[in-house]
Amino acid sequence: MKGLADEPNHMIELLEGGTTLEDVIDGHVYEQALADKSVFVVSDLGSLMRQHVQWQRTMPQIRPFYPVKSNSSPAVIEILASLGLGFICANKAEVSLVLGHDVPPENIIFSGVCKQLSHIKHAAKNGVDLLVCDSETELCKIARSHPKAKLLVQVTTWAQAAETSMAFGCSLKSCRRLLEAAKDLGLQVVGATFHIPSSCKDLQAYSNALSDAHCVFDMGAELGFSMSILDIGGGFSGSEFQLKQVHTSVRLLLDASFPALSGVQVIAQPGSYYVSSAFTLAVNVIGKKVVARDWSCQAQEELTPDDEPEFLYYLNDGVYGSFSSKLLGSTIPAPAVLKRGSTAAEPVFSSSLWGPSCDGLDQVLEHCLLPELSPGDWLVFNNMGAAGLGGPSAIRPAVYHTVSTADWYTMQEAGIAVDNIMKNFSMVHYGA
Repeated sequence: MKGLADEPNHMIELLEGGTTLEDVIDGHVYEQALADKSVFVVSDLGSLMRQHVQWQRTMPQIRPFYPVKSNSSPAVIEILASLGLGFICANKAEVSLVLGHDVPPENIIFSGVCKQLSHIKHAAKNGVDLLVCDSETELCKIARSHPKAKLLVQVTTWAQAAETSMAFGCSLKSCRRLLEAAKDLGLQVVGATFHIPSSCKDLQAYSNALSDAHCVFDMGAELGFSMSILDIGGGFSGSEFQLKQVHTSVRLLLDASFPALSGVQVIAQPGSYYVSSAFTLAVNVIGKKVVARDWSCQAQEELTPDDEPEFLYYLNDGVYGSFSSKLLGSTIPAPAVLKRGSTAAEPVFSSSLWGPSCDGLDQVLEHCLLPELSPGDWLVFNNMGAAGLGGPSAIRPAVYHTVSTADWYTMQEAGIAVDNIMKNFSMVHYGA
């Protein structure tokens, strides 16, 4: 039972005979115990299918475009392309990656509001015409390097502005001038896009954003543009409850302002929604310290028998690797301890988890409750599909792909082009 790292001609392990994802993780931990105890990831590709079914059931009128930056694993790209998703690419490497999986260029949107000229030229050369824009400076670059581009105006939202201090998107007040500049440059504007972060709990933000987008469509139509695409962005956490909440917030507004008969295609950018729950990360404990309760002063006080210890654990991966999303403000889920010999309940202690760099920023988790661990123990982090497996240039751990026989047959019944997937993957059987 050997899987290969996430490279061309790697394997998908078909789980048979009641074999579970936990069995696969145990198997690879055993392999690593005989090798160098490297970080690894195990995927459940069937989760992609289940998330897609949930999306179609809840948001049937909104076509998903997958942001490649969320997770650029070839298996993910192959399966989502076979499901008919479009793709959001942020740079030349991502465009090339998606095109390499036979995705038609009309199913690709080149996002990012500040693009390199060489990347714009690359999009033009490969027929990727849908580009996002939010400023006159960007318009001039696009007019010079990709005059046949079809533009989506990035409209800022108050929910987005509250989350980041960086200027991102074009205010509604400035949209008219931007549209007029596009017309003067001979560029086509075909729609608008906005983004509501998943951290935003006020669903009124969607109402405000859709109202602004409708105004942009009206302004564009007045200037003679054929406005045909509305992108309601990402911000989908992956939970069915949150998806239904968003759908409830936008359904009536979409029916009123962008009805099906209007010819407007409504799309969204569910990234972590698709991949987060599909990937599990396994890391190894490489060091341990017992620290005093108040160790902010760096004092290593001697513990008395009455003190409850607090543990600091070093892992063989950190925020400069698989936990890089922590630096971007994402929340890292608390880990589970890979089962050890004893099945009896163990006491838990206050613990913090750190990467191997000895850098003060390399803190994976500030606080969690764990049984006492020792170097060589393994921790498992669920829901890590969008945490540190981003762009194609990222340094990533080995990825072992799995799919249950039930999910594999379901994929085939759903019309996924299995033959196309198998061009790039070998299937091996796991379990009896």
